[in-house]
Amino acid sequence: MKNSDTVKIAQWLALGAVVGVACGVASAVFLILLEHATAFRNAHESIVYALPLAGLAIGAIYERWGQPIKGGNNLVIDTVHDDSPVLPLRMAPMVLLGTVATHVFGGSAGREGTAVQMGASLADQISHRFRVSSETRRQLLAAGIAGGFGSVFGTPIAGLVFGLEVIHVGVVEYHALLPALVASVVGDWVTRSLGVVHTAYPRLAPFELTPLVLAKWLLVGVAVAGASVAFVELTHGLKALLERKVPRLPVRSFLGGLAVVLLWKLVGTSDYLGLGVPTIVRAFSDPAVPWFAFALKLVFTAVTLSAGFLGGEVTPLFFVGATLGATLGRLLDLPVDLAAGVGLAAVFAASANTPLSLSIMAVELVGAPVLPHVVIVGSGVAVQRTSDGTPTRSRSIRNERSDSSSAAVAGTRPSAGGWSRRSPAMTV
Repeated sequence: MKNSDTVKIAQWLALGAVVGVACGVASAVFLILLEHATAFRNAHESIVYALPLAGLAIGAIYERWGQPIKGGNNLVIDTVHDDSPVLPLRMAPMVLLGTVATHVFGGSAGREGTAVQMGASLADQISHRFRVSSETRRQLLAAGIAGGFGSVFGTPIAGLVFGLEVIHVGVVEYHALLPALVASVVGDWVTRSLGVVHTAYPRLAPFELTPLVLAKWLLVGVAVAGASVAFVELTHGLKALLERKVPRLPVRSFLGGLAVVLLWKLVGTSDYLGLGVPTIVRAFSDPAVPWFAFALKLVFTAVTLSAGFLGGEVTPLFFVGATLGATLGRLLDLPVDLAAGVGLAAVFAASANTPLSLSIMAVELVGAPVLPHVVIVGSGVAVQRTSDGTPTRSRSIRNERSDSSSAAVAGTRPSAGGWSRRSPAMTV
């Protein structure tokens, strides 16, 4: 091994560890605040009535001070590809506080978008301080994505693969493998060391994959594809409608908050507010979970994100997938816990076109027996949607990046979004 190779590996290890520590601390602070926010909302449900006012405030703050970070996850992806200026440090605290506010007042959103944006912005600050090359900077940005995702869910291997997979849709960026691995593992360790306890999902028992079972999984895949398409199209459609009819972000967020409050009163339960983790866990075993729960959570989340509230979509899509999977498991005579586990990962894998990382995540969350089943469903749906032209969240990144260039020539800003610029402003 050449001395230059040794130096490069040592640099990757050291910088990856620094990025991992930063991501782990940020995720721990975020998760602790999120836990307190959820507990406060559960104890004082009347605070949900103030969600429209919270949206007005969040929108006003982002409209006034958030323009440099308006692109959210798309800004992160563009920075990786285009060697753009350093990500603003303000991204980390603003998205953290905005997401906590979204959850404390009852918005239906996730957390991975916040973790990824915090991780990437902190990683970029580190690369800037150490004056690394453009190539190393790209690798550290991938490490920041991996560290943020892995530490916020307690799934370091899935975080590693997600950080490599999401940069180039359908391609794993192997050059960033070592720093991303170090950042994800160190970030997860730091988060746990700071007292964060991640949700414990039921561990699944092995289940034989017979031709009949395979046929049933194909039916599940059709339903998963339908749910994924419904989420993407509803979110995009609502966002486009709101931006066309209501130019001001604070007003859009106010109206979105008002819509969530009306939905909350209409359904008569708080199960569809916030992350919805208790219902996700219940889906593995509780027959009392309504068969239509997946549809309601889908609508709550699409309204929240399209209106400009902050957070992400992974955990809400876990809710959609787990409850949909449990319902289909009972209909198709599949083990309910296995069907819930498969659905949990497959819906987001299909929506984001990242089947590899989400398959690994399913193994880390519920155990190895889920792997062949979730790979069949998740990969099959992703391939089908890629071949027939159905939109996915990640595929839109490529399309919208070209839109971004056109907008820049025209002197306008492209619409901001999460993993896709067709997606809701400032979300995953």
